[in-house]
Amino acid sequence: MLLSLLEIKNGESGRIENIFGGPGLQARLERLGLHAGLKITKVSDFGPVVVSSDNGQAAIGRGMAGHIKVMVDDFKVLLFGNPNVGKSVVFSRLTGLGAVSSNYAGTTVEFSKGAIWAEGKRMELIDVPGAYTLEATCAAEKVASDFCSRDQADLIVNVVDANNLERNLYLTLQLLEKKIPMMVVLNKWDIARRKGININCDELAKRLGVKVIPVVAVTGQGLRELMSAVAAAGREAITPPVFKPIDHQERWHIIGHISQEVQRITHKHPSPLEKLEDASVRPLSGVPIALAVMVFSFTVIRFLGEGLIKYLMDPFFKNVYGPVVHKLVSFIPWPVLRHLLAGRTPEFMESFGALTTGVYIPMAIVLPYIITFYLVLGFLEDIGYLPRLAVLLDRTMHRLGLHGYAALPLVLSCGCKVPGVLALRVLESRREKILALTLLLMAAPCLPQSAMIVSLLSNFGMGYVLMVFGILILVAVINSLFLNRILKGQSPEIIMEIPSYQIPHAGTLFRKTWLRVKSFLQEATPLIALGVLAVNILEMLGVIRLLGRLARPLVVNVLGLPSEAISVILFGFLRKDISIALLEPLNLSPKQAVIASVFLVLYLPCLATFFVAFREIGWKGIVRVLALTFSWAVAVGFLINMLWI
Repeated sequence: MLLSLLEIKNGESGRIENIFGGPGLQARLERLGLHAGLKITKVSDFGPVVVSSDNGQAAIGRGMAGHIKVMVDDFKVLLFGNPNVGKSVVFSRLTGLGAVSSNYAGTTVEFSKGAIWAEGKRMELIDVPGAYTLEATCAAEKVASDFCSRDQADLIVNVVDANNLERNLYLTLQLLEKKIPMMVVLNKWDIARRKGININCDELAKRLGVKVIPVVAVTGQGLRELMSAVAAAGREAITPPVFKPIDHQERWHIIGHISQEVQRITHKHPSPLEKLEDASVRPLSGVPIALAVMVFSFTVIRFLGEGLIKYLMDPFFKNVYGPVVHKLVSFIPWPVLRHLLAGRTPEFMESFGALTTGVYIPMAIVLPYIITFYLVLGFLEDIGYLPRLAVLLDRTMHRLGLHGYAALPLVLSCGCKVPGVLALRVLESRREKILALTLLLMAAPCLPQSAMIVSLLSNFGMGYVLMVFGILILVAVINSLFLNRILKGQSPEIIMEIPSYQIPHAGTLFRKTWLRVKSFLQEATPLIALGVLAVNILEMLGVIRLLGRLARPLVVNVLGLPSEAISVILFGFLRKDISIALLEPLNLSPKQAVIASVFLVLYLPCLATFFVAFREIGWKGIVRVLALTFSWAVAVGFLINMLWI
């Protein structure tokens, strides 16, 4: 935070960023050893401002102090913890919705940071990627290790799952060895007590040499005490714990000893929730539960999405946005520009203007489904169901050359391919990534695309909708079986944590949904508007007609589609989730609608997915995958055209 020397408080430190007031003032201050880049601490402002630095103390008149800009060092607090300990819930509770997610430098690993105020002092809180150890075995753990090895922390808050004390303490002991001021937060305290787990916090604090605070992050219990402790650490520096580095075996020995001394477990009969946890991973009971969850989820997504479109988006665009845009565009004297911006018809889906169709499609058709999908997905993530789904699907996925955890990218891809491709990072080998990428590109149309398939084909009967999805799944399975045979390597065994079921925190759920929706809006809306504009310009210049003539043998003779579909196919590369919606004005027959839907799902990914996939598997990998999917698209489209009676 950039402030003048007058604005910062006594005792606060920072680096001199700029000195205004002319070269004369800069020269006078430099003679006192004060220059840009120097770290200073404000000592007093009673009369002249007194500052201290490595060059000693200096008194500066208040007028001159106002010309000195100082970048104040925020008190930096790092949230460390294993995955699934509720660290992000603690973070959301403390920072609210004003947090920012970004990638760690040189990596694709995300972390979140936000500001908190404790007793009037601004602090920066960073949610470090979840890690089991600082001995980096993956990108996330390397980032976590870097955070506490580059003097980036004034305080570490180690969030520990009170239900798994022994396992969590391995990371705790490693953090203690870093000799950074630290405190331990025992989260999920209520669940631990319900399970008969009793932890003596005072004894644990004594053994570790740091403050231990029990909390229930989802309800906020204990967070006030945590904030007071963090504020005290910011006010008066706490002494870093003294813990000598030890080897792997000795660390586990100490952990076992500490657990025996501070933890008592009393036997309790399994609760209904614990029985449900067990039932969710058993095939006989787990498969019906999974089917029920999926049916319920997509029913909720469909009805909420349709409700938002019918009662909010459509009325807004037809009664407010549309009239305003057409009125404003009418003042433009150039007919060509009016056509490019608003089209020739007031109908949003048929006008194909950058400000009409280009805005209506992402905001009114796609956005409602994106919001509801990410709400449902976030809920399933936060209650702890998705890992159980991975366990259930592990055996099936093994037949396709993958393990159960690859089901998670597939589920994500049902909302949008981009997060699904990013989730491929959880897979260990390049072979797995290629197998999973081809599977999700073929078998998992994104949610808006699925919605458009239903909208386009349901007019002919739901049997045609089921036919399209059945063909896609069949092609994806055949392709995966084929790749599993020709790609070298073996399917890895699954190893993952299955967290307990828990009540989601609404703030965390909405924050996660908002960040995902915001990312979609920032990426999709301008690209769609520009894409519609580009297609309009190409059509005016005759390029679309030329491409239509060149592609006519493929589109008309092989696929049996009208030549007008070429513009839709071209646009599909910009935003594949929109392309099927653009088939509506073409008045296709049921046969053509099925072929076009299958082809547009299979042939190429959208532009955003293409670049994300390129980052994950490189040029050679993405070119091979795209050649394969395009070949399947042409072959399947041709077969449907030939065999349709």
